[in-house]
Amino acid sequence: MRILRVAQKVYPDVVGGGPYHVHALSRDQAAMGHDVTVLTIGEDGPRREERDGYTVIRRPATAELLGNDISVGVARFLRQADDYDVVHAHSHLYFSTNLAALKRRLDSTPLAITNHGLYSQSAPEWVFRLYLRSLGRATFNTADAAFCYTVEDASRLREVGVRSDIHVVSNGIDETRFSPEGPARSGIAGDPAVVFVGRLVEGKRPGDALAAIETVRETHPNARLWFVGTGPLRTELEDRVAEHGLDDAVGFLGEVDYEAMPAVYRAADLFVLPSRAEGLPRTVLEALSTGTPVVTSDLTQIRSVVDGAGVTVPVGNQEGFASAIDDLADDEERYARYSEQGRERIAEEYSWSATARKTTTHLAALCGADPLTDEPVSD
Repeated sequence: MRILRVAQKVYPDVVGGGPYHVHALSRDQAAMGHDVTVLTIGEDGPRREERDGYTVIRRPATAELLGNDISVGVARFLRQADDYDVVHAHSHLYFSTNLAALKRRLDSTPLAITNHGLYSQSAPEWVFRLYLRSLGRATFNTADAAFCYTVEDASRLREVGVRSDIHVVSNGIDETRFSPEGPARSGIAGDPAVVFVGRLVEGKRPGDALAAIETVRETHPNARLWFVGTGPLRTELEDRVAEHGLDDAVGFLGEVDYEAMPAVYRAADLFVLPSRAEGLPRTVLEALSTGTPVVTSDLTQIRSVVDGAGVTVPVGNQEGFASAIDDLADDEERYARYSEQGRERIAEEYSWSATARKTTTHLAALCGADPLTDEPVSD
């Protein structure tokens, strides 16, 4: 197949679960023998490069709306892109995906869209609820297929009126890399040592993690919280740390290269993610695969993954997050059971190789190609 992947962001230009998903899928499909091109937005002007077996084409941003880069260059490229077998766009929340849907209305190239999460972390939820029932729904309905990580997210798409074929393809990670065996990152200390991994933005609610660790310190004075990631809230969080005298309780590691992340999880006792909205975060899967129990928001699509391998807490319940961290830190038997169960669940249900294989099979079905070769399927 000749696959055109439309993605607003791609690793290593941008670190994060979605950008890495785009990179890893493109890399592995290229290794299968497919011709993969990733169309993305870059800050350094029009550029083309070959890497890891696939092609990256960057076009500069022209404007920005609610943190969403809009690129005339992407629109021009899509208008002329008539020699691909299938277009695979990532996240309905980006203008580039809206453009891919417009292209599908104008020609016959099949379009698939991966839903990485229904709501963005960069604007109020009501804005995206309105968007989902208008342009977002129209974008999905133009696609020949939509991919969701969970049955719950697939049901939510149906609830907002999406009529396209929906396939559930679980997010996955490389459980051989994210394993308990291997070096742990030095410097991550604490009893317990708790890590938050993600962008420091309102939607991820890092302030809840900070409030929780402050409470936990009343019963576990050596507890420490480590923020891994960057974002606009960092200065505000640092100010709160200073004001509350938590300099010895909170550390900011900044952006950590993805290749170094297994060592971060191994060094941690617990992983915390208080987000108001998520798809199926790679960070949760990575922590569990490494044997690190998790404490996350009680989101429908995350609940079944975390059950028996961590604790879910209602969004915004800072005391609940503190209590969950306290309980896991005090119960060695429960902690060990959760650690083992999380590792087993990832190996059985969330393998990256299965994610890549299933996604490729569905894309091939849209254009009548063999998912394991670059040849058409014979009748």
